[in-house]
Amino acid sequence: MPTSLKTNGAKMNKKDLEKFRRALGEKKAELSREIGKNKDAGEETAEESTQDIADKATSSYTKEFLFSLSDGERRVLGEIDEALIRLDDGTFGTCAHCATPISEKRLSAVPWTPYCVDCMELAEKGMLG
Repeated sequence: MPTSLKTNGAKMNKKDLEKFRRALGEKKAELSREIGKNKDAGEETAEESTQDIADKATSSYTKEFLFSLSDGERRVLGEIDEALIRLDDGTFGTCAHCATPISEKRLSAVPWTPYCVDCMELAEKGMLG
């Protein structure tokens, strides 16, 4: 397993890699707690006895909103797991599409990102194949 990689010309050492591993672990734990809270809140909303149609509509909207949050959180959890795999196999910090180094600034902001800024813009536009 490589202990360093290049990011924008500068070597990322083992200490930097561990910093990102720790940040990913903390974010994963935070999202796992949030998913648990949303699940509990969704179950409470589903269990409430509603009497009129407005209450039922509000309850339904709240439940859907909570589940949509947890879907997004689950997606990010998957991306975090993939980033942890990239850390283990030595490809962390390299764009999964164009193989150029991802800037340390971008990795600090979104450590689970698989793409450099340019490729992420293409992915968001649906142009990354």
